[in-house]
Formats: sequence, structure tokens, C-alpha cells
Amino acid sequence: MASSFSFLFLALFLLFLSSPALSSNNDDEFVLSSTKFPVPMAEKLINQLNLFPKHDINKVEPGKSVATTEQRLFEKKFNLSYLGDSGATVQDLGHHAGYFRLPHTKDARMFYFFFESRSSQNDPVVIWLTGGPGCSSELAVFYENGPFNIADNMSLVWNDFGWDKVSNLIYVDQPTGTGFSYSSDEDDIRHDERGVSNDLYDFLQAFFKAHPQYEKNDFYITGESYAGHYIPAFASRVHQGNKNKEGTHINLKGFAIGNGLTNPEIQYKAYTDYALDMRLIKKADYNAIDKSYPKCQQAIRLCGTDGGSACMAAYLVCTSIFNKIMDVVGDKNYYDVRKTCDGDLCYDFSKMETLLNDEQVKHALGVGGIDFVSCSSTVYQAMQLDWMRNLEAGIPPLLEDGIKLLVYAGEYDLICNWLGNSRWVHAMEWSGQKDFGAARSVPFTVDGEEKGIQKNHGPLTFLKVHDAGHMVPMDQPKAALEMLQRWMQGKLSKEGHFAHM
Repeated sequence: MASSFSFLFLALFLLFLSSPALSSNNDDEFVLSSTKFPVPMAEKLINQLNLFPKHDINKVEPGKSVATTEQRLFEKKFNLSYLGDSGATVQDLGHHAGYFRLPHTKDARMFYFFFESRSSQNDPVVIWLTGGPGCSSELAVFYENGPFNIADNMSLVWNDFGWDKVSNLIYVDQPTGTGFSYSSDEDDIRHDERGVSNDLYDFLQAFFKAHPQYEKNDFYITGESYAGHYIPAFASRVHQGNKNKEGTHINLKGFAIGNGLTNPEIQYKAYTDYALDMRLIKKADYNAIDKSYPKCQQAIRLCGTDGGSACMAAYLVCTSIFNKIMDVVGDKNYYDVRKTCDGDLCYDFSKMETLLNDEQVKHALGVGGIDFVSCSSTVYQAMQLDWMRNLEAGIPPLLEDGIKLLVYAGEYDLICNWLGNSRWVHAMEWSGQKDFGAARSVPFTVDGEEKGIQKNHGPLTFLKVHDAGHMVPMDQPKAALEMLQRWMQGKLSKEGHFAHM
């Protein structure tokens, strides 16, 4: 089997290199420059955020685990000093950090934050997953929708639009090796959504056992970017566990994907269309780059049926489309095309690394001598064969059972753009597909101001968010909080006047 996968990979790769569409000298140079292997690409992506983790993955020596108790879930309440007023209406506001010993691993520990709602214990429980793959969810804690932001003097300031204002909020460092999560055994590194979703499901079972007061609360799964893969798989795993009556019933009500990668076959075709629509490339560029798509499509379909090396071939062939667009675009920030990158620096998230590697902070969080790995190039590489898988395929059964899905996307993101997300949502085959396609697009307004355009039918909602890039809660924090709250309350899709998507 391994030899046939290797032959398929070689055949696809040679087909890619010999394509007439890539026969000019300039195109040959592009092929050689764009077929980078995953680790250097991952390191470049990480460094563009001004993140320089000390290690490429969190691995400890056997017997050196932080959580040494017999408990499978070890949690402690922490209290860092915060500036400003939390606005909390509860008397005892609990912030927790902990480790969960993953049962179906040799020695893996999953780190998490849990922030009790500032409003009510009865608020929904929401879990957030950051993408990468391999980036810590602390990116969201401190720069997007967590309870606080990091000031220039490294103080923590309350976030007026933190999602803990309307939910009991969980952030996890996953897959294993990301953030403060770690193992002593390389076999615990995950390579696909089955492993990732099983770990998350096991964590939830332990979490609700430790916090039975939240068992009956509504539960929602949220996240962005590569979490467009994690979230559908995780939602399906929770739903399956409920149906099979495995352990504690989890009151799953919905899942939300922000600027995600979910259906690569559709979304990679949208790259050139979006870039042309946004005037990032010219028609001649479009025509040249778009010739690569049929090979990308073929490779993705082989990945779906054959797996293995076919998926690596698909990764190499398809990412060349994005890379060639960036060769034309230059220093534009592909997370937000309104902005430019300063050399290799597109965002500066370095304060997070500084804070979480501070010894006093690490002591307060109970992580011992574990260093914080903001993004793991090893985890990124380990998930490469998962990249071109279509995770949309598992969503229709969830919709048919009434579980809500919100897909939202900032309009200025190139890398997981709104156009590709809108297309896969519309193309998804389920009983409400025709009615969703015929539904009106209406404005999403906050305080009387249009903040986006939305479309809904039954459990499915799509929202294009104005004036935002890849990280909607960072760019539009108030609108993102309103979006979450209304969606959970079933009030997001109220009728309004007609609007063009």
C-alpha cells in the first residue's frame, strides 16, 4: 500500500511539474519556489505573527508531567491582576486553568482555560478552537474574544466585548503539543480529525463530570481558520456520543465556523475569483493561475478516495494557487488585504508569548516548567494529510437533526475568504439546500449600523462581516459579540430589507 501511495504522489507531482499551463520560464520558477515542504512554510507563517516559540512542539521527558495527581482532570483557579472594571454581575467570578490526561494516548495532557460567565452561570457553555493547524487558542484569549487584552505595559485589561459576557467560555490548546499541551511520546501527535475529535470529546466528558452544574446548559462549538476542519468533526463526534449514550449527554445546540477551511475543493477555486474581484490580481494573472485548478481539483478528489500520499500531492498542487497569487500581490496581508506586511511581519502577537512565558504567570496557571509554544510547526506538519479533506460532508446530518450552523467570514480575508465559504455553504446538499439558496440576504445591524450581510434558512446561517479580515472578533469585537449572542438566542436572522451579498 505504501509503495502505491508513493507512486501516486510521484505521478501527481510530475504531472503538476509537466503541465503545459506551467511551461514558461516564469511559471517553472514559480513551481520550484511554491512547492515548499510544510515545516519551512509553517515557520514562516508563525514568524509573520511575530511569534518565535522556543520549541517546535511541547514534548517532555517521561515522568516529568506537570499534573502528577491521580485525577484525570487537574484544574486550579487563578487570579491575575486586571485593570478596569469587568462589568461582572456575578459575585464570585471564576477563572480556571487546567490539564486533562487524554485517555486514548500514551502520555498526552491537554491544557485549557475556563472562564465563567460574567453574567450568569446559566449562560451557554461555549468552546473555542483556534486553527493553524497547531496554533494555541490563547491567540483568541488575548487578541480576539477572551476576557482581557494585553496592554502595552503587559497589564491585562478587561475586554468589554469578551465572549465570557454571554457564555461560560472554554479555550483548549490542541492538538497535543500546542500551547501548554504536551506529551512525552511522539505517538501522541495527531494526524487526522478522528484523533483530534476523540481527544476533544474525551475532554468534554471529563470537564462536565468536574463541573456538573453546567451539564444542562446549552453547548456550542466555535472557532476559526483551520478549525473549519476541527469543528464539523468535533460536532459530529459529540452528536454521535449523544446518540450512542456514551457517558454524559452534552447539550449540543450549534457550531460556528469563522473564516474557516472546510471544503478545499470549492474554496481553492475561489482564491482566484476573490483575488480578481478585489483587484488584487489582473485578468491575465487570473487566467494563468486558474489553469492550475483542474489539477488541484483532481488531486483533492484522489485524496478523498485514496488518502495517504495523494493528500500530500493535493496539498502541494493546491497551495501553489495561493502562493502564485501572493507572488503577484506582494506585501499585502493575506489575513486582511486592506493592510500590508512590513517585511515578514504581518501582525505582532509577541506580547502573548512574553506574558505566558513569564515565570509568575506560569506558576499562577499551574503549568510548571512547560514553555508556551504559541504555534507548533511539528503539529502543522503532522496534519498535512488532513488538509485537503472535505469536512463539509459530515455537516448535513447535523442540520437534519436541528443542530444550528453559523458560518461567518470577514470580507477582507484572502486566505479563508468569504466567497469560498459562501460557495460551499450554498453547495452543501441537505433537505433545506433549495430554500437556503432562495432565501433573501438581509443586513446584520448593530446599534443601527450595518455590520454585515446574512442569509438564513432553518438551522443554517451565513454571515459576511463588514470591515473585518480573518479574525472577526479582533477586527469587529462588538459586532462579533452581538453575532454570538443573537445566534445562540435564535435572534440573529430577523427579517430586514433586501441586501446584496
